[in-house]
Amino acid sequence: MTDRVTATPAALALIERLKGVHGLLLFHQSGGCCDGSAPMCFPRAEFRVGAGDVLLGTIGGCPFCMSAAQFAYWAHTALIIDVVPGRGASFSLEAPEGLRFLTRSRLFTDEETAALPPVRRADEI
Repeated sequence: MTDRVTATPAALALIERLKGVHGLLLFHQSGGCCDGSAPMCFPRAEFRVGAGDVLLGTIGGCPFCMSAAQFAYWAHTALIIDVVPGRGASFSLEAPEGLRFLTRSRLFTDEETAALPPVRRADEI
């Protein structure tokens, strides 16, 4: 099975640190409203996913979602969540750390595409 979303070791370390402070987390790939198209990290109980969101997988044990409309553009790519120095103009939990999550991507190979799991509605998690 091919993962639609993964995270770098640096991103996983930051996720663990944030979970220690905030508890359960959820990621939502922003659609560009406030911070371009960026992975946003929220306390899981404080972000409500809707029927128009899909669950792509988990990183660091945290659900990673995005809108179905945006997923139509990203469906052919592997998303690699990384962290870089700097502060985005976001409400994401890592902002006070002087870091920001960043989505890197690459096209799936034909073999990976054949092994992709179906996406699920995010409001079913």
